[in-house]
Amino acid sequence: MANKLLITLTCGRNDPEKATVAFNVATTAIMSDMEVLVAMSSEGSTLTVKNGAADEIAVPGMPSLKELMATFVENGGQMIVCTPCFMKRGYKEEDLREGVTLAGAAKVVEFISQGAATLSF
Repeated sequence: MANKLLITLTCGRNDPEKATVAFNVATTAIMSDMEVLVAMSSEGSTLTVKNGAADEIAVPGMPSLKELMATFVENGGQMIVCTPCFMKRGYKEEDLREGVTLAGAAKVVEFISQGAATLSF
């Protein structure tokens, strides 16, 4: 079994707790030497913008989402955002926060085909 984890995240401001828990799990996994990919789509795409939703979310009793995302990236975590979901909201490539790349379903399918376990939030 591959030591890979795919987390799909479809929420942002609409469910701050779920978005934070997703990145808490992702950060814990990356710190446990797993290869982790967080794929954001739908409302989750709002987390991928510089000075966007991720910078505003702080759930009491948990690290801020901005902190979790920074720790995740600093430790080798990969983040992608659904290109159509991102563009639909009027964002441009230069709006991406550090560590995020535009990608489509093919990247998600490729990661799964390599044996990644999957979680959805």
